[in-house]
Amino acid sequence: MSLPPEKASELKQIIHQQLLKMDVHGRIREVLAETIREELAPEHQQLSTEDLIKALRQRGIIDDVMKELKFVTDVNEKERTSAPKPSTHFVDRDPPVLKKTNIDPTRRYLYLQVLGGKAFLEHLQEPEPLPGQICSTFTLCLHFRNQRFRSKPVPCACEPDFHDGFLLEVHKDSLGDGSKMVDATTMLSICDPVHMVLIKTDTFGETTLVASYFLEWRSVLAAENGITNIAVELLGVGTESNVSVGVLNIRLEMYPQLNKTLSSEITSTQFTLERQKTAEKERLFLVYAKQWWREYLQIRPTHNVRLVKIFAQDENGVNRPVCSFVRPLRAGRLLDTPRQAARFVSVLGYERAPVIGGGGGKQEQWCTLLAFLCRNKGDCEDHSNLLCSLLLGFGLEAFVCVGTKAKGVPHTWVMTCGTDGTITFWESLTGHRYIHRLINPDDPPIVEQPKPLYPYRTIGCVFNHQKFFGNCQPSDAVDVCVFDLHDESKWKPMSEEAIKSVCPPGATSSVPPFPPLCASAVDAAVTSNEIELQLRILVSEHRKDLGLSTVWDDQLSYVLSPALAAYELERTTGVSAGNEEFQDAIRRAVPDGHTFKGFPIHFVHRNARRAFATCLRSPFCEEIICCRGDQVRLAVRVRVFTYPESACAVWIMFACKYRSVL
Repeated sequence: MSLPPEKASELKQIIHQQLLKMDVHGRIREVLAETIREELAPEHQQLSTEDLIKALRQRGIIDDVMKELKFVTDVNEKERTSAPKPSTHFVDRDPPVLKKTNIDPTRRYLYLQVLGGKAFLEHLQEPEPLPGQICSTFTLCLHFRNQRFRSKPVPCACEPDFHDGFLLEVHKDSLGDGSKMVDATTMLSICDPVHMVLIKTDTFGETTLVASYFLEWRSVLAAENGITNIAVELLGVGTESNVSVGVLNIRLEMYPQLNKTLSSEITSTQFTLERQKTAEKERLFLVYAKQWWREYLQIRPTHNVRLVKIFAQDENGVNRPVCSFVRPLRAGRLLDTPRQAARFVSVLGYERAPVIGGGGGKQEQWCTLLAFLCRNKGDCEDHSNLLCSLLLGFGLEAFVCVGTKAKGVPHTWVMTCGTDGTITFWESLTGHRYIHRLINPDDPPIVEQPKPLYPYRTIGCVFNHQKFFGNCQPSDAVDVCVFDLHDESKWKPMSEEAIKSVCPPGATSSVPPFPPLCASAVDAAVTSNEIELQLRILVSEHRKDLGLSTVWDDQLSYVLSPALAAYELERTTGVSAGNEEFQDAIRRAVPDGHTFKGFPIHFVHRNARRAFATCLRSPFCEEIICCRGDQVRLAVRVRVFTYPESACAVWIMFACKYRSVL
């Protein structure tokens, strides 16, 4: 393959720079002198090129050069996109070979390498995994200025073997300067950190959030040669946010190299100024929030027991205004409707923040969006914040509601206000929608009141990225609550200016930017087939243990597909369709005198063994799987529906048909 002259000269230039950087010429001179001393002293024979190459190879210099040159290739071979512009989302895959990328020579890149970890003491006793053995893994997820990356999974160990490089484009937000090469001074004003999230995945596929860290990358602007090495100490999350979990060795390099580096005094002064500015804004907001709370309590003393939440702790134990956890989020081409967004949020796993010890107390932890998405599960607050952000992105007036459900359990959900005054509640954990119909407590008993269908009992406050309202009505019960947010006698507002000062776009680096959603890496058809095959094996083994034979009816299995598609459509849109065709097909598939039984069930995980164990706990499903009779034919159909962030809705239907014998 021949290269065009300009590419050939560019390649020669890269190789030349790399050789200079490694001081290869100096090392060759040393080897040459040593070879002449050792081999040519006795008899003055001629030293050939082959002898010199042999000597260089023996001393490992040629291998070193090839390894170093591979670094340049890696930079040029990272995730090729169709155009050299900032990525909006990425497809998370683990390719066997490095993909190529367009390196735009007019743009500036930060090459971040993770060169191993150490002191992950929790895994000190972890045995070395055997080849092919399934073991727990660490995965590092990164977000920087609308770009997301994920490392290859590495086995959990005291010194995990991370060796990954990420090419982060440092670009301007404004369209006019978007294509210009940014200089060091301009980059110093870009205060977005590199958000790094470490996830542990156990042997059952369950994920745990290990650490969340904001890397200040701008120290590289003052580094000699534009290269710096940093040892990053990762702290735990939640109750362990002051405990070290391990150290990552990170190397940062600017590409292409900076013509002029900044002095360390300039960078440290910039960091100090930013910290002071942020701290002052947060101090002023805290003073305002205290004053607002005093005024709120003076309205009615009983307000002190209402769930009015102004601040919340993130995974690192940092107190942040609740409004900073929400902002309009557009999903690009990944989600088409608000109801589809609600369905997507509902299939992300639900898990309360882990608490050490008993007592039944709830550990509060509102995760940053990247930590929530990378772990693929979170508490009701995480789900509500994401759903509210997506609905705001779709142009709706959405708020997160903080209150209680049955038995006084604290809960959050989402509310949208229609232009006609309609109030709709969205349950982020299930995707269900409820229209709020006001009950007038002053009506006489004879007047029939609407029966609330929603599970919510009380409401203390509502908020989004710009507004915060505390409920100051005589009763905080949801069913008698008037949601006229403009009426200050019913809802006490916070100053929008005060909120804007500590929430984007007015805030500085203390509030992490939102990452873009990424497309699913799950192949729906392949995953459906895999789970279905595993379930067939599990059913056959289970029946064999009971002394029963198993005969599968492939046609009956296929006929179940429309039902599963209809169930998912109904969950997403609230509209049921196609039931007549399904019923007709079943009647044709089941002969006269035979009985048909079917059992559909829904999961948000892809573990076939776990799903099967859950199904057996249902007496209806157990009756189908353990069916006895004449001419028993079994069927199972699995349909996986994929959503962004590799979230999945998994529908399974077990069925059987058999001759009825009286």
